[in-house]
Amino acid sequence: MSCLMVERCGEILFENPDQNVKCVCMLGDVRLRGQTGVPAERRGSYPFIDFRLLNNTTHSGEIGTKKKVKRLLSFQRYFHASRLLRGIIPQAPLHLLDEDYLGQARHMLSKVGTWDFDIFLFDRLTNGNSLVTLLCHLFNTHGLIHHFKLDMVTLHRFLVMVQEDYHSQNPYHNAVHAADVTQAMHCYLKEPKLASFLTPLDIMLGLLAAAAHDVDHPGVNQPFLIKTNHHLANLYQNMSVLENHHWRSTIGMLRESRLLAHLPKEMTQDIEQQLGSLILATDINRQNEFLTRLKAHLHNKDLRLEDVHDRHFMLQIALKCADICNPCRIWEMSKQWSERVCEEFYRQGDLEQKFELEISPLCNQQKDSIPSIQIGFMTYIVEPLFREWARFTGNSALSESMLGHLAHNKAQWKSLLPKQHRSGAGGDGGGGGGPDPRPGTEDEEPTGTEGDAA
Repeated sequence: MSCLMVERCGEILFENPDQNVKCVCMLGDVRLRGQTGVPAERRGSYPFIDFRLLNNTTHSGEIGTKKKVKRLLSFQRYFHASRLLRGIIPQAPLHLLDEDYLGQARHMLSKVGTWDFDIFLFDRLTNGNSLVTLLCHLFNTHGLIHHFKLDMVTLHRFLVMVQEDYHSQNPYHNAVHAADVTQAMHCYLKEPKLASFLTPLDIMLGLLAAAAHDVDHPGVNQPFLIKTNHHLANLYQNMSVLENHHWRSTIGMLRESRLLAHLPKEMTQDIEQQLGSLILATDINRQNEFLTRLKAHLHNKDLRLEDVHDRHFMLQIALKCADICNPCRIWEMSKQWSERVCEEFYRQGDLEQKFELEISPLCNQQKDSIPSIQIGFMTYIVEPLFREWARFTGNSALSESMLGHLAHNKAQWKSLLPKQHRSGAGGDGGGGGGPDPRPGTEDEEPTGTEGDAA
């Protein structure tokens, strides 16, 4: 392709030179230009996972050759020829809506701070652009565009990049989930016990982290990446693999878009690090760490939100709550999310069975029912966190509403349990998956114990 010129963007450096080499292909990101010099459509992430690359007969126990392992689940950006060169005219980046739909979307945005906000309806009304539309509105509502002197076109370009880097074929980990988490984060940022202390930087960090916390998620969990020897697992040494990838991808897009290029370098570096700290907090392996620390603060009554470190910690807790708030939504929406995340689990289980891999906990559709998975998740993950969040907010109206929905939804799932399991559903998660069945989080990744989670 001699007619193409490649530009590399979004460089991120590691201390280890080997990691730098591996990271280039993940975050290099490219644009392809034709002879006319017109930028081609941004490719975004590679949308398909070629599971044919999996082999299950290697003597070493590894999956396939080194070359195939490197390509397995290669959901980082790839070189792709310009659509212009293929004779396809790219669509305008600014989506156009029918006026009737646009009016309804605007009406919904006027109620974006209410807990019964229907993100599924909003996504339909915005023609699948819920994340972009929501973030543009919230940045304007919170005065962030004016405060940080952001260029609206550049902001829109960055948000489109983020939205496109979510995989629409994922039943759960897609841009609609990101929009849902962002809307929840907006509600939490308005809590009186927190809102009066927040700076514009805190608010921007909270919204950006919520929007990008699962970007480029492959639809499988960390243990799957580890046992298939995926190159990202090696890059991040099997530690918070997906969370690190979400964070590094976000930084790459921020730098490529130049959204913050006009700000002082020290400030942009601080923003990048704080975004990493927030996104990495969604790692379910750290659930006990954060919960124990929150309980200690509340017991000692020593949270000082005037202090930037305490505010950042509460932003981490808020993001963790937003990430797993599905069971606290009204039943109609909560049920949809539950079915979506379990469908993603089952797809991984079917894949593991097909290639004779051990089926991950909660991924066996024949053994793990949606009601049992959800009851266990609510019992061991959601309830403990949201009880402490309610203590922090002083049992605000929103917290009481969420706990009420949680109790109602748990009762609903218990009523849907197979009869043989109902007798054990009272306090152990309905026999549905050990101490840590946790659909709904990042990593919603299926796992039987917290130590296995990603």
